[in-house]
Amino acid sequence: MGVENRVAIITGSASGMGKDTAFMLAKNGAKVVINDIAEDKVDQTAKEMRDAGYDAIGIVADISNKAAVESMVSETVKTFGSIDILVNNAGMERAGALRKLSEADWDITLNVNLKGPFLCSQAVHGHMVEQNRGRIINIASRAWLGGMGQAPYSSAKAGMVGLTRTLALELGRKGVTSNCIAPGLILTPLWYELPEKTRNFLEAKQPSGSIGAGDDIANTVLYLADDDTGYVTGQVLYVCGGRSLFSG
Repeated sequence: MGVENRVAIITGSASGMGKDTAFMLAKNGAKVVINDIAEDKVDQTAKEMRDAGYDAIGIVADISNKAAVESMVSETVKTFGSIDILVNNAGMERAGALRKLSEADWDITLNVNLKGPFLCSQAVHGHMVEQNRGRIINIASRAWLGGMGQAPYSSAKAGMVGLTRTLALELGRKGVTSNCIAPGLILTPLWYELPEKTRNFLEAKQPSGSIGAGDDIANTVLYLADDDTGYVTGQVLYVCGGRSLFSG
């Protein structure tokens, strides 16, 4: 059954893994909502999708703002008639040693990475329960296991795992699944912003010997979004080339 004619919101999908995921779902027949905070990037990505023959709209919204999230979901339902798949992908990181991190670093990291998924999940909840069908897919990180210099980010991603499991328990009898993907190192624009020395160090720690691609995440989202994977819920699926197997 796949995702054909299902309606998907992918947050943070104007670039990177989110964009790859949007194209993957659309290629398999889903109607897609591109969301981000940068209007020019949202418009460009939505146009690329429509030019490729896919059914897509762009909605600019700050996912840490409840009113903006509710408006995004309402516009989605008004345009496409339903909301079947939510991919909580948007994320950011403020890294540094604990003593050097500011309260603002903590607040923005938790707002985007944890409050946003909570608000988005809450906003789609009623629609999914009413139609007795839905897929909530949270993009966490291997870092939820803990990471040096990642106190806000690791805490937020650990919270996302807890949110995933709670939603699975609350919504399981309503036909709605909730699952979590924990990526490791993925080739996104952020990867190339790292110093070459850092990239070499991180790649050397990979059991797979390589860094993942955006489609590694997109294909995993496609699997969890499929109509036929309704018996998979409350799970954390690592897509990290084995990096989650040790913490060194």
